[in-house]
Amino acid sequence: MFEHIIIESTATGSTNWEYLTPLLNRAVFETLYMVAMTIGIGGVIGLLLGLVLYSTRPSNLFQNTVVYRVLDFVVNVIRPIPFIIFLTAIRPLTISVIGTSIGTDAAVFPMVIICSVATSRIVEQNLVGTDPGIIEAARSMGCSRMRTLFTVLIPEALSPLILGYAFLFVAVTDMSAMAGMIAGGGLGDFAISYGYRQMDDVVTWVAIAIIIVFVQLVQQLANFFAKRLLHK
Repeated sequence: MFEHIIIESTATGSTNWEYLTPLLNRAVFETLYMVAMTIGIGGVIGLLLGLVLYSTRPSNLFQNTVVYRVLDFVVNVIRPIPFIIFLTAIRPLTISVIGTSIGTDAAVFPMVIICSVATSRIVEQNLVGTDPGIIEAARSMGCSRMRTLFTVLIPEALSPLILGYAFLFVAVTDMSAMAGMIAGGGLGDFAISYGYRQMDDVVTWVAIAIIIVFVQLVQQLANFFAKRLLHK
């Protein structure tokens, strides 16, 4: 019944939005769910990993060459892997953890891993750019290394970190679209199933437009808060 409706609507030159609108609404919800879960979990894990990467660097607060080199190696190995390849590469691990390799939750798992790795590098790079004099001043005033890290360094780098997380949102949204290749749901799956496979360009462009709106809203909010923090 479903295929007949789609093919018929395509043949008449119009898209059956009465049928597709509920599916589009579900796709939007699934995309928001995947992005929120990925940034919520991966963003926190990546922040902690980034703090470890930064603080264990040579001559830093918690210098530890072994920890830094191992973590740096892991990040450098995972980060360059294209997400669509990473999806298939860790399929056995996804099945063992999630119980399946198909669906929204199965897509979130590898997304969290990639997000954590990407976030860790973003956090490290932003902290590295912090004026070393601030650290020396905090330490000379008696601040512990942990307190310096969380109450001095992070607030000092908060503005660029916000912009970094906005960039991360764009990357995670892109990953959620590619998750459609494993029937992960979301706007990517919607565009592939009801746009590309049914040769309906309107459906594809509607999905693209919604993704653009999401990204623009988040970027504008990030720019606003980053600018406010810089003025402070």
